[in-house]
Amino acid sequence: MRDLDLRFFHFWRRHSFSAKTDKFLRFYTRLGDGYVWVLVIVFLYLFYGKEALFLTIERVIPVVLVSLALYWIIKLSVRRKRPFDLLKSVNAEVPPLDKYSFPSGHTMNNLAVGFTVFADAPGIGWIMIFMPLTWGLLRVYYGVHWLSDVIGGVCLGFLSFWLGQIIFSLFWQ
Repeated sequence: MRDLDLRFFHFWRRHSFSAKTDKFLRFYTRLGDGYVWVLVIVFLYLFYGKEALFLTIERVIPVVLVSLALYWIIKLSVRRKRPFDLLKSVNAEVPPLDKYSFPSGHTMNNLAVGFTVFADAPGIGWIMIFMPLTWGLLRVYYGVHWLSDVIGGVCLGFLSFWLGQIIFSLFWQ
């Protein structure tokens, strides 16, 4: 896995974006810090109504709790170093939100919520699946994650969604 991570990392980093595109992508990546969810709430309310919004929020609560619990347990158990910590020629070009690399929280936590939004509102939910995938790949490009961090984030995001839905069906319905 380490060899694949290094090969993908160097391949991805060899392909640069124009200054304007890079500026936009840095902004876009920062949406994964949680800012995008304000827009999702507004869109859910406007296009699906108050009841659908509240149902989605109720379904998201156990998903987020599961996702954050798994995230911190795994992150603090694995303690994987980030690319900019291991490779002298690499700088973190976007700010990491914590110290360790695995799993990608931008991918995992946002995707867990994104799957929930997709289940309730597929018309906008597909965007909330697409965005965390691209955020994860961009965070590889910007030197704060490995490809396997993103793949792990995808798998753990789906697991969090699935477990959260089981918890919801047992305790909220």
